[in-house]
Amino acid sequence: MNDLVRLDVAAGVGTIRLDRPKMNVLDIALQEGIRAAAHEAGERDDVRAVVVYGGERVFAAGADIKEMARMSHTDMLRRSGLLQSAFTAVAEIPKPTVSAVTGYALGGGCELALCTDIRIVAEDATLGQPEVLLGIIPGAGGTQRLTRLVGPSRAKDIILTGRFVDAGEALRIGLADRVVPAAEVYPRALEWAGQFANGPVHALTAAKQAIDSGLEVDLVSGLELERMHFAGLFATSDRAAGMESFLASGPGNAVFGDG
Repeated sequence: MNDLVRLDVAAGVGTIRLDRPKMNVLDIALQEGIRAAAHEAGERDDVRAVVVYGGERVFAAGADIKEMARMSHTDMLRRSGLLQSAFTAVAEIPKPTVSAVTGYALGGGCELALCTDIRIVAEDATLGQPEVLLGIIPGAGGTQRLTRLVGPSRAKDIILTGRFVDAGEALRIGLADRVVPAAEVYPRALEWAGQFANGPVHALTAAKQAIDSGLEVDLVSGLELERMHFAGLFATSDRAAGMESFLASGPGNAVFGDG
């Protein structure tokens, strides 16, 4: 990591905190800090779930246009893969993840929010993919992740026009999962993530991987992925703890260990 991104851990929840005042502009240094923080969060045993947060004022307002404007075609051919993989590192965290979105989540900021499992958004937040207004398109996953989340026609409307999306519309189309007052965004994200702090590690990972990988294949292949993950969990101590607890005292009372 670097000074622009830190991983704060408390009570089983890791917060990947973007800290590049004033707008968390996503320059190369910030991108690489996100990559490092995502890898650390995925590897640490004391992190059971992850919040991605830009602070009280803004999530992330987009790419560093001054930095990008200096890049040639050759430069961007080299950089674009690293840009995508930095964001994909968040999508591949093998634990429940949530974005706590305040202020603006535009361009790369919106693409970063799309990498988490759910998005909790402030009532006055603004989201969007305005890259077309710069003569380019989203390059950190927006054309792919947004389409999978809200459908192709809605994604095309947002991306082709470059228009902004308010919190109410984001909730209606599925870009946001919760809309709350701005002051409640981070506490609500911590609350959502905190429910997994003592959860069954391997089952949560398997469920996330089965869903994400299943989206990329046909139904028959997806069912086979599910079957293999399902059967594999019978080799874990958490499966034993969960079923033994259910038989002894009903659902919701299991105490899980490290899986």
